[in-house]
Amino acid sequence: WVPLEESGGGSVPAGGSLSLSCVVHTTYDRSDCFAWFRQTPGKAREGVAVIEEDHDTLHYKNSVKGRFALSFDNAKKELTLQMNILRQDDTGTYFCALRRGFCYRSFVDGDENDGSTFHVWGQGIPVSVSV
Repeated sequence: WVPLEESGGGSVPAGGSLSLSCVVHTTYDRSDCFAWFRQTPGKAREGVAVIEEDHDTLHYKNSVKGRFALSFDNAKKELTLQMNILRQDDTGTYFCALRRGFCYRSFVDGDENDGSTFHVWGQGIPVSVSV
């Protein structure tokens, strides 16, 4: 049993698209914060996008704005990250995460973007973008 079950990812050339899915198998409140983080070897983990469904809160890391789209389907209990116009610097291991509390912009572009305030994590899924 895994609380957050990730799927998707893979390898694509630059400019391509991928979709990441995270099915939630644990309890949550609709005001909780769901997120995708990513990490590359030798670099710190960073927040990519966060969503809090019932408050219409949605924040993206500046470098993915206009290219990535995050959504949460409460009926399916599924968090989806659609990634378009992928770049080589999007390469990394992507992690789905849940925070028992609100989302803040600082989770993607501030001093709290390392995921340290998140309580539940997926196992990680690789994304590779080639030149």
